[in-house]
Amino acid sequence: MNDLPLLEVQGLAHRYGDRFACRDVAFSLWPGEVLGIVGESGSGKSTLLNALYGRLRPAAGNVLFRSADGQTRDLAALPEADLRRLVRSEIGFVHQNPRDGLRLAVSAGANIGEPLMNGGARHYGNIRHAAAQWLDRVEIDTARMDELPKHFSGGMQQRLQIARALVTEPRLVLMDEPTGGLDVSVQARLLDLLRRLTHNLGLAAVIVTHDLGVVRLLAHRLIVMQNGRVVESGVTDQVLDDPQHPYTQLLVSSVLAA
Repeated sequence: MNDLPLLEVQGLAHRYGDRFACRDVAFSLWPGEVLGIVGESGSGKSTLLNALYGRLRPAAGNVLFRSADGQTRDLAALPEADLRRLVRSEIGFVHQNPRDGLRLAVSAGANIGEPLMNGGARHYGNIRHAAAQWLDRVEIDTARMDELPKHFSGGMQQRLQIARALVTEPRLVLMDEPTGGLDVSVQARLLDLLRRLTHNLGLAAVIVTHDLGVVRLLAHRLIVMQNGRVVESGVTDQVLDDPQHPYTQLLVSSVLAA
């Protein structure tokens, strides 16, 4: 594992009115590592993910990101233009609802090619070739490149969104319930795809989910959130097989009883 973390979160806090959605959140993430964040609805996990992506400016704390040039920047303090430029080139985001991460009025190929164009690519043939490669990588028939995403199934839309998020080769990808709303067989295929992609590309990833099966399959480490705070963290299998905090014990036992 790399000696230097890719991401360091220090004392992160965010509030809505009088209520803290996140409070005193801290963790580190290394290149090639997948971190799972679990907790029930309202635990603060999605707020945390949006703060990492820059959609929310935290009320306190630091989000230190080591960019490709070797410089460490605090995403919580960067000017908006600099933040958007860094996020666009080095951080990908996968939404729970793929329609939130796709442009439904343009073709599948254009959805993948657009981030490349935003990054400065201009050669149409090269862009289309890259789009075809990524369609193949996420198991979508390249013959469907010119079809609109609205004609795709939910699972196929999610795979297309993943291709759009990863085509620029980000150093970090953030995923918000990536298998939510999909039936079990589609979930299984998508999880297998995500596992292969994160491994083969050496991606660092943060995955927010309520599904402990997802984190057991994908995440190297796990943090458990309750009421905006991290109540337990550690190696995924250790946390799930021998939970120490009563809340984690409740989460695990509820899955076993289901």
